Amino acid sequence: MKKAVFPGSFDPITRGHLNILERSLPLFDEIIVAVGVNSAKTSMFSMEKRLKCLEVVTARFSNVSVRTFEGLTSAFCENQGANWLIRGVRNGGDFEYERTIAQMTKSLNPNLETVILFTDPEFAHIHSNVVREILRNGGDASAFIPSKLRNEI
Repeated sequence: MKKAVFPGSFDPITRGHLNILERSLPLFDEIIVAVGVNSAKTSMFSMEKRLKCLEVVTARFSNVSVRTFEGLTSAFCENQGANWLIRGVRNGGDFEYERTIAQMTKSLNPNLETVILFTDPEFAHIHSNVVREILRNGGDASAFIPSKLRNEI
């Protein structure tokens, strides 16, 4: 069975995240969307809110579950029995960062393979940081978040 982990802060989940998840579905038997606790980041949304939003968005996918984790992503993958890590990139800068992380992760867990998918072009401009800034300033971010969440966020 091919089990993968799609990690992130999902603060909030965007249409770009959803694009990567939907395109990953046919590649794996099971996908765990894993919300990481990152001590270096201050989240806009509580963990409970992020989990609720992810559960709303992923409810239609029978092979997707949502979990939280602390610590190294590679250790979480090993604990979950997942040998695949899903990462999405928007541009060359994202790719360089993700390549470095993938290489470090491979050093920590040689059995873990990273799959990098580029977002479809219509989602490449969406960035959680910018979505949060729009929301903080009372702007309309509905074009950037999954439609099921437009009344949640």
